[in-house]
Amino acid sequence: MSGPGRLRLHLTPAAEGAVRRGHPWVYADRVREQNREGVAGELAVLYDRRNRFLALGLFDPGSPLRVRVLHVGDPVTVDDAWWLARLETTLARRAGLFDAETTGWRCIHGENDGWPGLVLDRYGDVLVLKLYTAAWLPRLRELLPLLERCLQPRSVVLRLSRNVAAVAAGEYGRREGDVLVGEPVTGPVEFLESGIRFEAEVLKGQKTGFFLDQRDNRRCVGTLSAGAQVLNAFSFSGGFSLHAARGGAVRVVDVDISGHALASARRNMDLNRHLPGVAAARHESVQADVFDWLAASERPEFDVVILDPPSLARREADREVAIAAYGRLAGLGWSRVRPGGVLLAASCSAHVSAEEFFGVVRTAIGRNGGRFTEMQTAGHPADHPAVFPEAHYLKAIYLRRGPG
Repeated sequence: MSGPGRLRLHLTPAAEGAVRRGHPWVYADRVREQNREGVAGELAVLYDRRNRFLALGLFDPGSPLRVRVLHVGDPVTVDDAWWLARLETTLARRAGLFDAETTGWRCIHGENDGWPGLVLDRYGDVLVLKLYTAAWLPRLRELLPLLERCLQPRSVVLRLSRNVAAVAAGEYGRREGDVLVGEPVTGPVEFLESGIRFEAEVLKGQKTGFFLDQRDNRRCVGTLSAGAQVLNAFSFSGGFSLHAARGGAVRVVDVDISGHALASARRNMDLNRHLPGVAAARHESVQADVFDWLAASERPEFDVVILDPPSLARREADREVAIAAYGRLAGLGWSRVRPGGVLLAASCSAHVSAEEFFGVVRTAIGRNGGRFTEMQTAGHPADHPAVFPEAHYLKAIYLRRGPG
């Protein structure tokens, strides 16, 4: 394991401690010694200060996240059998979570499942593999047969984060939207979520083509929407709107700055006209900046208001500005909620903690004279586990407006 050819790294004491506690990242400036240059995807052995085996990880010389940890503890042999066992364990965590009415879910959630920098989503019989580190590119030859063996997909589509795209094209001939396995994919792929049909834009849509992580909150909105007028702000492809309509909403208003997103939402509505609730609900689309649109009126005309913006803090430096923006958004949204109605406010910003987000929403509503009952808070669904601090990005809070 630690022969002369192996890439060997010694870490700073702080990094060593973090790895022992289960943190999956080693930053470049935390590498104290390195025996030679390494290449992307190479297995790096990490040693502690007493020169004992500490961990094993994927090396990425082009990233500030220099090593993504795969294994901590006793030495292991990483071969096809090891990878297969890890994949089977990962998939077993999803066993029993979904029935035939839900055919879209996350199979592998990166570091949280022991696959650092790799996400795998299923949409029906199509898999979408998204890579956040170049370290996986030379390992696709090992990985793809395992995915075929365990999941038997019709196709596997490759998606790449921006920091990986240039290396993928230049050194490996891989590009965003490549079909790695199986039949060609030429457009959106249909899948089911709790019996509702959606299309996922797997070739070029945001993330892997759909936001699977809000599944539980969408289902909850469906239970709150009977007879309701519903506002879906930052509506994207209309996931919340479909659940609200099927749940009995009489009117659903989608607001998004993207005409492409609104068109996708309309197509999803059309896919579900066979459902009585969807057929009966009045569906409206508004292309506008959500902040401006909400600020243009304070008329409380909605029984359910959903605020699910894209990340407002993509970097730690954005955190304070994002917290203020979340507060402003909550106040604007609250002004549109009727007495007895419900506000759902969500955040997908990992740099804003749940405590900070919930706190600013409560404060903003209180500042606006709002009387409310806090119904519940929510986090990650079961197929999107979060096992280290930076992984906790999704949070949501439900507040019911008091009478009068």
